[in-house]
Amino acid sequence: MKKNILILNTGGTLSSVAKENGLTPGLHAGDLEEQIRLVAGGAKLTIIDLLQVDSANIFPEDWALLAQRIRDSRYTYEGVVIIHGTDTLAYTSSMLSFMLQGIEIPVVITGSQMSIAEPVTDAMENLRCAINMAQSGRPGVFVAFNRKIILGCRASKVRSVSFDAFESINAPCLGQISAMGLEFNEYAFPELKSPFELRNRYSKEVGIVKMFPGVHRSVLKMYAEKGYQAIYIEAYGLGGMPFLNHDFIASVKELVDQGIVVLVGTQCRFEGSKMNIYETGIRALEAGVYQAFDMTTEAAITKLMWVLGQTQDPEEIRKYLTTNLCGEVTME
Repeated sequence: MKKNILILNTGGTLSSVAKENGLTPGLHAGDLEEQIRLVAGGAKLTIIDLLQVDSANIFPEDWALLAQRIRDSRYTYEGVVIIHGTDTLAYTSSMLSFMLQGIEIPVVITGSQMSIAEPVTDAMENLRCAINMAQSGRPGVFVAFNRKIILGCRASKVRSVSFDAFESINAPCLGQISAMGLEFNEYAFPELKSPFELRNRYSKEVGIVKMFPGVHRSVLKMYAEKGYQAIYIEAYGLGGMPFLNHDFIASVKELVDQGIVVLVGTQCRFEGSKMNIYETGIRALEAGVYQAFDMTTEAAITKLMWVLGQTQDPEEIRKYLTTNLCGEVTME
């Protein structure tokens, strides 16, 4: 039986055309339909233009719109494919993973490194993979790219021009396409924990600080003065931060004491933080920060935004930040 699949076009490279100021999204649903149907594998497609932007111009309100549209479509369609630019695709897939926890159908995000109008584009293969996954009946939010299926909250763009642009960070891929077809790693799918309920509220008052030798603690004060509710710190190695000379950790504690949520991870893309090993991490934990463990930066930022959209209660915030909600983190 043919399955009904909704394709939401948001723009990005896949639907871009060359214009005077460079590549820009310009192909609409009608322009894409014939080529997409070539790789649909018999699925019954509905293709809709939701946005028409470079993904650098995606904002949190667009995530809320996408989540709402998917919620409203989940009884009409058996799967959803989102065409998205690659630059912020992992942020979108991470946030939708939080907003759509428990979704009963596959939601698959894809894009391409070249426009679908190019003869050697990767767009067709990525769409084929995404539509195939959307027909799988496996619930959740996923990324389909370069013949790989990645859990939405574990995806990260790691290459700027290669077709193999995305990796699954600190978690195995859920599936891959080979000569045997689309094969799944059954053990890798996270367990569905609760019935679906759209929860697309968020806070924009979240900032990020990347540690580097010489970073000044005044940057933390700037965020506090601007009214930010939370800070994600990309610390060194296992999660270390300086406490000599410019006592960065002391300034972090001042933020925590003011009620600002501080989440600390690592700049290292793989293997995650372990802040109870070195003094530079232990002091930070004693200051009251939360640890990101093996979350991607994209998941850490969007989780903070999502959590603070759900509650301002410190105990509820603590519960969310110390819980694996949708496969985004391994607590150790």
